[in-house]
Amino acid sequence: MPELPEVETVRRGLNRLVKGATIASIDVHWPKIINNDIESFKSRLAHQTIETIDRRGKYLLFRFSNGLTMVSHLRMEGKYNVVPQNEGQTKHTHVVFHLTDQRDLLYNDTRKFGRMTLVPTGEEMTVGGLKTMGPEPVADQLTVAYLTAILSKSKKMIKPLLLDQSKIAGIGNIYADETLWMSKIHPMRPANSLTEEEISDLRQNIIDEMAMAIKGHGTTVHSFSTAFGEAGQFQNHLHVYGREGEPCERCGTIIEKIKVAQRGTHFCPHEQQL
Repeated sequence: MPELPEVETVRRGLNRLVKGATIASIDVHWPKIINNDIESFKSRLAHQTIETIDRRGKYLLFRFSNGLTMVSHLRMEGKYNVVPQNEGQTKHTHVVFHLTDQRDLLYNDTRKFGRMTLVPTGEEMTVGGLKTMGPEPVADQLTVAYLTAILSKSKKMIKPLLLDQSKIAGIGNIYADETLWMSKIHPMRPANSLTEEEISDLRQNIIDEMAMAIKGHGTTVHSFSTAFGEAGQFQNHLHVYGREGEPCERCGTIIEKIKVAQRGTHFCPHEQQL
């Protein structure tokens, strides 16, 4: 599943490509992707302008000129592409936004898991996981006090806690492994066993890692691509994820892969002791 850096990269690309564009009409080829009545969805967005595209966690928020917001969750394989009108569609193209400037905004999804929900702007936080989403992994939201409070109350293993979107928005399997390796914390450590220093280091590593990943346009694990169809570059900077059997960059110990909370988990058994 695309993590926050990937979704933020898509958001930035879409703003460069379609911000200010007006929708002429919409074709929906797979109705289950739309959580609204299909005809209402199409009619309410026809002739409306995309004012901007925001993001909250892993959700894209398309802001329209008539006071509506389309909440788009990419799930596993959702992608947007902008192409010349009536070009580039495949069997995986499920929603087509025809723009008035002779371009099409395509939504492609090989697994058809993605969802779009149209709501009045201001009500988007009532949709799906947005209702309970935790703070963004940035300095002014993910504070030491907040992280200390949620960790000290939980005996849960630290990795699944980091993956819990109600605790921190946007961290997925890749960046959980990376930030725990950077912080020298075993992924199975009880959250409430972390020291003040470890919590402070973990917070800073989360913030720094997510910022670096956004700068590198995310990873290309599985089939992620940016709104321009470009591959992300951050996989070239991964320290531990996907590197089982390779030596740890810091100590040379062989990286191991185990299952933690049903997720493949990479760690250094010497640097990250339980």
